[in-house]
Amino acid sequence: MKHLILPTLIASALTLSACSQAETPKQDAPSDVSLDVSLSTPTLTPFSGQISPELADRFSRLALDCVQKEFPNKISRTTDTAEEIGAPRELFPVFYGCFDWHSAVHGHWLLIRLLHVGDQDAAWRDEAIAKLDTNLTPENVAGELANFRRAARGSWERPYGWAWVLQLTAELREYDDPNAKRWLAALEPLEADIVAATKDWLPKLAYPIRLGTHNQSAFAMTLMLDWAETAGDEAFATLIKAKASEFHMGDANCPIGYEPSGEDFLSPCLMTADLMRRVIDGTDAYEAWLNLNLPDIPTDGSTDWLPPAIVKDASDGKLVHLDGVNLSRAWNLYNIARALPETDARRASLIATADIHRDSGIASVSDEHYSGSHWLASFATYLVTDRAATQ
Repeated sequence: MKHLILPTLIASALTLSACSQAETPKQDAPSDVSLDVSLSTPTLTPFSGQISPELADRFSRLALDCVQKEFPNKISRTTDTAEEIGAPRELFPVFYGCFDWHSAVHGHWLLIRLLHVGDQDAAWRDEAIAKLDTNLTPENVAGELANFRRAARGSWERPYGWAWVLQLTAELREYDDPNAKRWLAALEPLEADIVAATKDWLPKLAYPIRLGTHNQSAFAMTLMLDWAETAGDEAFATLIKAKASEFHMGDANCPIGYEPSGEDFLSPCLMTADLMRRVIDGTDAYEAWLNLNLPDIPTDGSTDWLPPAIVKDASDGKLVHLDGVNLSRAWNLYNIARALPETDARRASLIATADIHRDSGIASVSDEHYSGSHWLASFATYLVTDRAATQ
């Protein structure tokens, strides 16, 4: 799979790797990496998808510390009987850590992603493989599947958690490694259940879910489209693209000035634009759609049209969502820029604004508060390794 990224990404990320400690001085960028991005002729250059050892160490540590950490835990599911109420590890034999189920799912994805594209000699790899081996067994996955087959399953973890399971197995499908093949084989029954449930649900969804949190439909469809294309499920890919077109082809004047809401970690406007670059055929057609949907993107290289979100209390589990919106906005903005021709005057502002959001978001990833440490590294890894690039 080919990944594309701005040439400044890893250099700036390395500089920020120490910024979670206020007293730590800013590190100099490596001399062999250019920090200059011309705003007059912004370019996106080929990149392997690799992550620096420093950031991989930092992000992997946060996931390793939570994927088998049972408490504190937020269990939010409907039950029919008292017997269905139990300890997280009993209910979710694989995904019981990282505070909540979906965060445990993308914590596992983070480790697999870094095993896939990270330093093959990193010290954290053995611990990651051991924990994944312990969690990702057929017996444990059978317990997860039993949870999904409860009569009271309903809409539990739909669509966010479902989408991350498919992103997890898409990563395993792309990772040519004996461990990955074993873990994928264990997860395939859960994968199949979620694909079937999504194919049943999406045709019934009458309207897009334009939220900045877990229920948002655009983000979920983006991750699911990755899986459909990786797994070669053409019917599923067609369903997602048709539903995205039904929902968003006629969109106009998305009110991005109203964003973010106070607890967002996804941008409704930008995530939709990121999804539609994968759905609309042809650069000219996408440009025309973007002109109508986000007509006020600057053409002068400015960034004040979309300032990064501010978190006033990182210990608050809802308010810290806004650190995530900076990370997800960054990959949205880069992707929108890469979908436009190099002559498009909006690219300068899109790239410069993405840089600012990237820097702010990566600096927020630390172990200071579990409210953020149990999930933010997944979003940072998704950004830094350029997982959002088209296949």
